[in-house]
Amino acid sequence: MDINFQEILNKEKLRQNNSIVLIASENYASKSVREAQGSIFTNKYAEGYPGERYYGGCEYVDQIEELAIDRAKELFGAEHVNVQPHSGAQANMAVYSATFDSQDIIMSLPLDHGGHLTHGSKVNFSGKFYNFKHYNVDRESEQIDYDALHSQAKIINPKAILSGFTAYPREIDFEKINFICKDTDSLMIVDMAHISGLIAAKLHSDCVKYADIVTSTTHKTLRGPRGGLILSKNKFSKKIDKSVFPGMQGGPMMHTIAAKAVAFQEASSQNFIKYQKLVLSNAKLLAEKLAREDLRIVTGDTDTHMILVDVSNYGITGKFAEDKLNNAGIIVNRNTIPYDTKPPRVCSGIRIGTAAISSRGMDSEAINIISECIVDILKQRKDQEIVKSRIVKLAQKHPINLD
Repeated sequence: MDINFQEILNKEKLRQNNSIVLIASENYASKSVREAQGSIFTNKYAEGYPGERYYGGCEYVDQIEELAIDRAKELFGAEHVNVQPHSGAQANMAVYSATFDSQDIIMSLPLDHGGHLTHGSKVNFSGKFYNFKHYNVDRESEQIDYDALHSQAKIINPKAILSGFTAYPREIDFEKINFICKDTDSLMIVDMAHISGLIAAKLHSDCVKYADIVTSTTHKTLRGPRGGLILSKNKFSKKIDKSVFPGMQGGPMMHTIAAKAVAFQEASSQNFIKYQKLVLSNAKLLAEKLAREDLRIVTGDTDTHMILVDVSNYGITGKFAEDKLNNAGIIVNRNTIPYDTKPPRVCSGIRIGTAAISSRGMDSEAINIISECIVDILKQRKDQEIVKSRIVKLAQKHPINLD
């Protein structure tokens, strides 16, 4: 192996083992998932779908893709599943292409209120090519006002209402959104990328039984390989499949689809449910402890794996907090908060997630240490190297199996 590559790989292993990852969109895939993704399925070109490929020699990759589809259907109770999207963004792109033209109105939460880039941001393809109109969270509660959303939808008359977010820490009432969609004759589309693991474990309200179309990533709380997923009612299946291939992609990544099949099986286990319960309890406890230290928790609490923290009480910005914490081995990302007065590259908040630390088996004892270290760094009440040493010790107590 090339020595430079091996050196970089070893450094990344060391970084992952010796730091505490609190990025809400990151997790650790199991050894079985990683072995599947690194398997010889990476060698096979398989444009098309099982039984309808444009290449020969696809009899076994057909079986793998069918296995992944069947497992995803069972896990989420979906009528139709497409496992080929390379990412959540491409899953969203395929759904928009299959469903909308440039004039159709799509209602979504904007980026600075917890939505995703692909939910109509002007710097993204979604905002450039599609007609998004945004609803906002309530200024006081910082949560979705479903009555206000309903009233706005009646005025706007959208083709679809999009829910499921990237920086919204509260449980989403999909039953209410379904009612609003039916009353306004709108399609219900959900991006469950962040909460798919919680939904699989039945620890969050279920969007699949209500929505017309659901997109997701397969990493984050689902703890699979980095990739995308589309679930839908049968009546949308042909349009979606054609939009993914040949519309958006060529040959699917069969090694990643193999890893998705493994991840879906893992997510159907009792151990996975136990893991998701730990994710939720860790997030609740961490939010509570940070709040006691005068860090404002956006919306006042969390119902998911995610905490959005307003750091402005400490007289600092999100960027400052991210940099200082990362230097101490606590990996977070800066994030805008609702009605933020600072620009996105600076912002007032940080986003914290507990999926990755929970995969390492960290529990309340670890949360106590992590919360103390976060405050020590942000208040600058302890030297960075002292905190970093404590973080490394905690990380090494909960090793990751990366080999």
